[in-house]
Amino acid sequence: MKKTGVLLIQLGTPDSPRVSDVRSYLSEFLNDPRVIDIPFLLRAILVNGIIVPFRAPKSAKVYKELWELGEGQSPLLTHSLKLQSLLQDAFKDQDVTFELAMRYKNPSLDTVLERMRKANYERIIILPLFPQYASASSGSAIEKAMNIIRKWWVIPEIKIINQFYENEGYLGSIVENAKQFKLSDYDHILFSYHGLPERQVDKVYDGSDLCQDQPCETTINDDNKFCYKATCYATTRLVAERLGLHEDQYTVCFQSRLDKKWLTPFSDKVVEEWGKKGAKKLLVFSPAFVADCLETLIEIGDEYQEIFEEHGGEKVQLVPSSNTHPLFVNGLRELIQKEL
Repeated sequence: MKKTGVLLIQLGTPDSPRVSDVRSYLSEFLNDPRVIDIPFLLRAILVNGIIVPFRAPKSAKVYKELWELGEGQSPLLTHSLKLQSLLQDAFKDQDVTFELAMRYKNPSLDTVLERMRKANYERIIILPLFPQYASASSGSAIEKAMNIIRKWWVIPEIKIINQFYENEGYLGSIVENAKQFKLSDYDHILFSYHGLPERQVDKVYDGSDLCQDQPCETTINDDNKFCYKATCYATTRLVAERLGLHEDQYTVCFQSRLDKKWLTPFSDKVVEEWGKKGAKKLLVFSPAFVADCLETLIEIGDEYQEIFEEHGGEKVQLVPSSNTHPLFVNGLRELIQKEL
């Protein structure tokens, strides 16, 4: 068997909730041309002159809350490191070593890949921990890793897993986490995914075709198989089928938008609408996030709870992410084993 290194890549997290660390993280994240895909000069002015200076102090307060929930550290980093350890244990009898890197901040891709270069692997498997492909997440992580590797004198065999939303272990972990709640107790169920600008999903298609020209809400085909919107809806159908949910029991929605030209419906608006309708309890899944983080624990768990209460609702219940669920760990194990 070839000596193999597996590179797990998560999005990233500030080194601490201090304003300076949050500012540094946001700057690296938002200056990524795959995240804010506008001309360089305009992006630099927008990010460095407007967004980061104003957002960093506010975000630092939110990250402080997150660190408190994580008992003094980032929950994303904690879950990801534990996942790395569990996968390493699963391959203890094979010549496979697991490494974890963050696309933004630490442990950095530069540092981790330099360690992997020195280990002289015959094969490297790159696995971004994003179930649904998006240029701003999976694409950015893969591009960064390959930009580093392409400068090596000796380039090993490279294998890339760019999405895994159909993986049975991943789906099973979501379903099993849902079983701790009685679904019939909830007025409605939300599947809330991270938002993207509409133009980014449109770029998946060649020529004049746009996402709106495809059956992304109902079908996966050869044209839309890498469209983030299409795979989010496909993920929802797969989970709903396993839970025995009917279409009128749930809504697919998108959170964390920067402006109105992002994928709709917006999660916070859906929460607000159900509050106005008289709903008292909502159950929220967040399938795009395999590890609980700011977007799940704070945005859904706290902010959406406040919105719901303001409009007459009582409880927004977050379904935990896959984190280190045994089914998720085994699903990734099977995914990687196929590449060996």
